Amino acid sequence: MLEIRELTAPPSLELFSELVELLQDTVTGGATAGWMSVPSTKEARNYWTEVLEAVGRGERRLFVATDNHVCAGAVQLALPPRENSRHRGQVQKLMVHSQYQRRGIGLALVQALENYAAAHGLTLLALDVHSGSPAEGVFKRAGYQSAGTIPEFWRSPRGTLEAATIYFRRLSGAAGEF
Repeated sequence: MLEIRELTAPPSLELFSELVELLQDTVTGGATAGWMSVPSTKEARNYWTEVLEAVGRGERRLFVATDNHVCAGAVQLALPPRENSRHRGQVQKLMVHSQYQRRGIGLALVQALENYAAAHGLTLLALDVHSGSPAEGVFKRAGYQSAGTIPEFWRSPRGTLEAATIYFRRLSGAAGEF
């Protein structure tokens, strides 16, 4: 059974290990997620430790999808620190494990993130995504609008420079203060 929840405290060692494996699987599958090659276990652990520290400081939110208590995916919401930008958030690192793709998990993660954002007063979400990637399709299905494409934005593991598309979504019914 699929469950999506926000991680607000350090996860169990088992879930932490699954997050490490999720990152490695994501990069193995072709999404760079910021890496030119599959991160070592140590690099992936360090990455998730940094994410969880940012969660602890209130700079980021982390949503995790589990299927029968196994990590199937994750997405992050970065929160701007400046007063004039606290109405918006940056969607980052949507990852769905290869064993769980094409089951609607990416879309469910995005919807959970949006529900959180709207409930906490955010009225705008933005993101950049590798043009033509499967993640781009998820965001299109979720109702995000393209603001344009930037050529040569990413360096691929093959060494080529590739485009990124910038997307945004206005959230209606946002309530509360962030």
